[in-house]
Amino acid sequence: MPEIVFYVARADNGVIGKDGALPWRLPEDLKRFKAMTMGKPMVMGRKTFEGFPNLLVGRRHIVLTRDAGWSKPGAEVAHDVEGAIVLAGEAREIAVIGGAEIYRLFMPHAHRIELTEVHRSPDGDTKLPPLGQGWRVARRELGGPDFDFVTLVRD
Repeated sequence: MPEIVFYVARADNGVIGKDGALPWRLPEDLKRFKAMTMGKPMVMGRKTFEGFPNLLVGRRHIVLTRDAGWSKPGAEVAHDVEGAIVLAGEAREIAVIGGAEIYRLFMPHAHRIELTEVHRSPDGDTKLPPLGQGWRVARRELGGPDFDFVTLVRD
């Protein structure tokens, strides 16, 4: 089974999104996200996929949706967690990139979280579900006054 890794930026108040987008602009976070997900299958919800202005180059887009009739160019469609994992094939890692419901569905399967802690408290309509027990900080990289990069792993 591939390693399931969450890639998420979360504000200090738990917010991860507003109106289908990030409620901040952190170029360092976007650069890190691109470098860490390049060449990997990414699993996301339909709203996350539709929020991209274009396909993200060099990565597969596996979209988890309940809508049996939904399809878009560049999207590989799955209707449940197991189907998304099967679509990823022989990948060593699956990058789970949101939104909140997708994180919730994949939480029991997650091995690692690459978290950008955004030191702000913006308004938002989407929050990261509780991570639950068993996570520990394996690495922390201070990014300045606005953010830190944190790697969490399950004990």
